[in-house]
Amino acid sequence: MGVLHGAARWAVDAGLLVVTLTRRHVDGSEVAYSEFADHDLGQAVAHMTVRARAMGLAAHRFRAFAPEGLTEDLASSPGWAVVSMVAPAGGRGRRGVAELPAAPWSPGVAGLRRRSRTPRPG
Repeated sequence: MGVLHGAARWAVDAGLLVVTLTRRHVDGSEVAYSEFADHDLGQAVAHMTVRARAMGLAAHRFRAFAPEGLTEDLASSPGWAVVSMVAPAGGRGRRGVAELPAAPWSPGVAGLRRRSRTPRPG
């Protein structure tokens, strides 16, 4: 991957590289698709990172690559731009899917308690 600069030392050995893209312009024009596109992508990457952590993984986010070269290599559609990359990595003590909470209020989630649905005396 010639597009990798500073990340080339370790990224070439990563088991998976996730390329993040956002739609910045409408059909290759200069008309903005959404003023929130980069923010929305950042939120998606943040949630992916949090979920990876919950699964006992790490997610290394990086920008040490040539986005223009990668955009060209991937032949992305007009108006779309490569923004960043994420390299998920195995963590210690990985849990099985059955052990993952389905929601933050699930039993067993440290520091969180399920709200009682019993009405309080009033």
